[in-house]
Amino acid sequence: MTSSTPPDGASRRTFFKTAGAIATGVAASSVACAPADGTAAAAGRTTIYQASLEPLAEVMLPGELGPAGRSAAVDAFVRWVNEYEPVAQEMVGYGYSDIRYLPPDPAPAWRAQLDALELLAQKLRKGSFASLDLTGRTEVVTVALGSERAERLPAPLNARHVAVALLAHWASSPGAWNLAMGVDVSPGACRPLEAARMRPPTMRRPNT
Repeated sequence: MTSSTPPDGASRRTFFKTAGAIATGVAASSVACAPADGTAAAAGRTTIYQASLEPLAEVMLPGELGPAGRSAAVDAFVRWVNEYEPVAQEMVGYGYSDIRYLPPDPAPAWRAQLDALELLAQKLRKGSFASLDLTGRTEVVTVALGSERAERLPAPLNARHVAVALLAHWASSPGAWNLAMGVDVSPGACRPLEAARMRPPTMRRPNT
């Protein structure tokens, strides 16, 4: 597997902290850029389907999430991709006068990469990607990401492969922060002043 996923001997907790911090920092302005009422289907664009990503999520996302957590992460990613507005004008930051635009739609390339994973699974393991066990799917994804040499997670929109984009999108979520810290820190959520000095509540571990 590439450096986008934790090596076998590495501390998973360290990985979660690093990935969450990096992805949240670089992706804060791009993850929430989708219009609430826009969909890929309505715009005649390429769509990404949850069923095609579920098997990939089992390879790329932490096992600590459990099936329900992975499904929720995939659902959030699918909604973000399908509601993304290509080349939309970015929010103008304080002190900036230039107008900037978001990247083009990543969905067509990512959909093609999902199709390529299917073809690769047929060639390497003589079966569909979804039908393979975790070891087989991991082998296929490792080969597919063989040219990836990133040392840290990019922003989801900057990911060159859908597998990395899925991981980066999850790592930029409050759930990733909470899992990394083991407590409910939920970035962006406010706590009452009287609770400011209190330790955040401990997170319950998902069923794996």
